[in-house]
Amino acid sequence: MTNSSVLAAALLAALLAAAPAAAHPHVWVDAKAEVVFDGKGDIVAVRNIWRFDDAYSAFASQGLDTNGDGKLSVEELKPLADINVDSLKDYAYFTFITGAGGEDIDFDKPTQYWLQDDGGRLILFFTLPTKAPVKAAGKIRLEIYDPTFFVAFRMIDDKDGPVVLDGAPAACAAKAFRPPDLDPAAAAALAAVPADQRELPAALQMFANDQTNGADITCP
Repeated sequence: MTNSSVLAAALLAALLAAAPAAAHPHVWVDAKAEVVFDGKGDIVAVRNIWRFDDAYSAFASQGLDTNGDGKLSVEELKPLADINVDSLKDYAYFTFITGAGGEDIDFDKPTQYWLQDDGGRLILFFTLPTKAPVKAAGKIRLEIYDPTFFVAFRMIDDKDGPVVLDGAPAACAAKAFRPPDLDPAAAAALAAVPADQRELPAALQMFANDQTNGADITCP
């Protein structure tokens, strides 16, 4: 793996990339999530599917086409996936579950993960198991977001919807939500924050707090 690719991988995970785009947000991600249930009707994992923007994908994948065929294979992208997934633990994988009683749910490290190229855009797949099965009775909230808004997540719409319940009891349902659009003044103020400044000023943090994606999951 080249030095530039190692740097790119670390920058994605640490979210301190230096590039000409606006500082906050700096990376854009189309996100989809699959909430996995076990045979008892408990939540046991979240499968994340994140598709990165063109500019970041090009930057992060520099030098990874080792066989020179003009394509990026899963094998060629594996070193990048390894570093990203390992480093993203410092940011709780940008994945948060709140239990029916208001408690925060803890995750173990990802079990399955890989990167693949989709027409010049990188897609990261990873399965994030919960430390213990989560009782799904009542309302569970899943959120996918960066609290500092350095990465802008947006749940996608496709034929299955942005959040899929895998193996859930028939009566369970997921209602997706997305962040509101930023007004121009707030967007300009966030873009002026230096790219190497991880924490937002308090006056701007309130805007970032609204930039959450996810779903409310209800089961009887």
